[in-house]
Amino acid sequence: MIDVVTIGETMAAMAPKEVGSLKYLNNFSKYIAGAESNVAIGIKRLGFKSGWISKLGKDPLGDYVEFFIRGEGVDVSQVKKDSDHRTGLLIKEMHTTKEPKVFYYRDNSAASHLEPDDIDEGYIKKARHMHLTGITPALSDSAQNAFFRALNYAKKNGLRVSFDPNLRFKLWSTVEEMKNVMLNIIPQVDVLLPGIEEGEILLGLSEPEAIIKAFYEMMNEGSLVVLKLGAKGALYYQGDQIVHVDPYKVSNIVDLIGAGDAFAAGLITGLLREMSIKEAVELANLVGALCITVKGDIEGLPTWEQVEVYQGKKEEIHR
Repeated sequence: MIDVVTIGETMAAMAPKEVGSLKYLNNFSKYIAGAESNVAIGIKRLGFKSGWISKLGKDPLGDYVEFFIRGEGVDVSQVKKDSDHRTGLLIKEMHTTKEPKVFYYRDNSAASHLEPDDIDEGYIKKARHMHLTGITPALSDSAQNAFFRALNYAKKNGLRVSFDPNLRFKLWSTVEEMKNVMLNIIPQVDVLLPGIEEGEILLGLSEPEAIIKAFYEMMNEGSLVVLKLGAKGALYYQGDQIVHVDPYKVSNIVDLIGAGDAFAAGLITGLLREMSIKEAVELANLVGALCITVKGDIEGLPTWEQVEVYQGKKEEIHR
């Protein structure tokens, strides 16, 4: 039995130990990079069981990704190994004055060869919640078909489905194709987690209130839209009134990448714990804030005990 299931590509990733152009740097650290596995790891640390569906190359980097995610306690029984295609690779370029620049080496990767037959309905029906992102349907036609197969199984078996558009322009042939696919997915999900910029791109709107209402109008009554506002916190809407939830302020911001995945893990955890929507969004804001105080996508994801310490509900013992 698992609580949350995700599906998507996780790559091996390399990040330089210094800032500047990659052509001048020689020392790198290895880690993993994948939105869906980030969420799965975050869910597990916060006290629930999670599973990740994917494909990896039958190569050393694929072994590394699988072992790492399994080591975090995520179920990887639905991860298939592909002898004909390699594990995807990401290389990050760090700068002091702007967000890191990302270079993808994932064309024709193993995960891009995900197919509908790779999705096991029996596995999905054991879960309570499915989390999806807009990255998986951008990988290839077959991965997109696998994505929709998983979504259909989730809806058929009564899972609550959350969706983060997580737009990746480098993965789509055209912006118009990206918009069409995203706007097809949104009416089929129960919880939508867009960022403000994604609302502007998909809807052509700029006001947060207009964005959140327009998204909600595409969805079934009683669905939940949580609009991420970055340092300004978040808005949520279920058809009655728009509610603003203040952010958690952190002074030592180290790495913004992964904040949205941490937010998703916090929100899903709050929903699984049957918190009020406001409490769940507050938890999402807190988990997202803690994540950006540490370098790396998942290194700053807190445990449930750490959350309770930060909230003042439990005393931390240092010695």
